[in-house]
Amino acid sequence: MRASEAKIFFVLALLLTASASSGYAEKDLRTRAAGIFQPLPAALISAANPLTPEKVSLGKALFYERRISSDGLVSCWRCHPLSLYGADGLKTAIGNSCRVAPRNSPTIFNAAGQISEHWVGNRSDVEDQAEQSVTGPGAFGMPSAEAVEKALAAIPGYLSLFRKAFPNDVRPVTVANFARAVGAFERTLVTPSPFDAYLKGDAAALSESAQQGLAAFMDLGCAGCHAGAYVGGASYQKFGIVEPYWIYTKSEPVDTGRFDVTKQESDRYVFKVPPLRNVGMTPPYFHDGSVDRLEDAIPIMAKVQLGKELDGAAILALRAFLSSLTGAIPEDALEVPVLPPRE
Repeated sequence: MRASEAKIFFVLALLLTASASSGYAEKDLRTRAAGIFQPLPAALISAANPLTPEKVSLGKALFYERRISSDGLVSCWRCHPLSLYGADGLKTAIGNSCRVAPRNSPTIFNAAGQISEHWVGNRSDVEDQAEQSVTGPGAFGMPSAEAVEKALAAIPGYLSLFRKAFPNDVRPVTVANFARAVGAFERTLVTPSPFDAYLKGDAAALSESAQQGLAAFMDLGCAGCHAGAYVGGASYQKFGIVEPYWIYTKSEPVDTGRFDVTKQESDRYVFKVPPLRNVGMTPPYFHDGSVDRLEDAIPIMAKVQLGKELDGAAILALRAFLSSLTGAIPEDALEVPVLPPRE
């Protein structure tokens, strides 16, 4: 073999070795990730509220229905516009009569699979959230369930829709059935992303920078709380384990979190761990919307939760990984329904 041929052979051997090593490293990364995260399910099913086409269709209409609020302006859509990835983009939500809520509106996409609803977990599931929202002073603001049912009954087209969705009920137009229908629709709001394809075996679904961010996400300890199919949403945790969060978020007033619900000192500054699905599309961040950019939220989390400082490269890599969690909005969800008229 001549010297030139030997040199070419040597270079090719190095390239093949590097390629094989890279492949093994990527496979190891994906294997490790698959032990921490899971792909999203096709739908967020509930044994207590089985999905039917009629129930989902009614729920979609009711999701947009504002004539059952005290000022005629509030609907589920108001705080969770689907074209904005299910969050309103405001620092904190605005309810009936322009009442400003104390906390940020979380996205409704993939919400039905979480441990509970709301930042402080004071709603057990999406059905409970829907049922309580219509009489919530800061939400729809209706005086009673009876008032909601009367308002629905005043729109004749709803009676046939409720009958189709709940054929075994003698009196189908109830707030409980309103909640079941809205919950059924929300259980279809699932947004599979490139990360799901990666977990299922498509190595090309994540860019190199996103894979670096995934590795950093696990190595830093972020996945200790943000794990599972929703990359969070499955537990409660103190915000500010290492340092008080408000030092970095400039939050005012300071929110004491689940302490408001349980009155237990151990729950002071504790919140539901937010799921990170679609996080790149749902600013502002944190329970009070105190941080506008994801690039700023990432180092704050590392600092107050993990006691770690991140350099610019780590922030960019983590940002790339979090962007891989942005999924496709179901096409049907983006089609606005025609609501029955009041006659």
